[in-house]
Amino acid sequence: MTTTCTHLSQAHILHTHKDYCEECVKSGGHWVHLRLCLICGKAGCCDSSPNRHASKHFHETGHPLVRSIEPGERWVWCYVDNMLVGEIDSQPSSGPASNEAEK
Repeated sequence: MTTTCTHLSQAHILHTHKDYCEECVKSGGHWVHLRLCLICGKAGCCDSSPNRHASKHFHETGHPLVRSIEPGERWVWCYVDNMLVGEIDSQPSSGPASNEAEK
């Protein structure tokens, strides 16, 4: 059993201004909580949501890391290792190195 995540170096997109599930908006669905793919910046709904778009994105792409983009939450989850792997500051730093996903 893995006790540490070896995928953290793959995280490129750490923050976003998105406050919606991209796939739910396209399909007219609804979501409960939002997750951000730290590899490509796709925003998707959590597994408590009817369509589970964040998990579907992982299964389609293999992108292992998501973070909660719910207000006040900072945790990061690794789908491959099936574990919480840490936290990310909830606000992006200023300047070009903020790794912010497009709105």
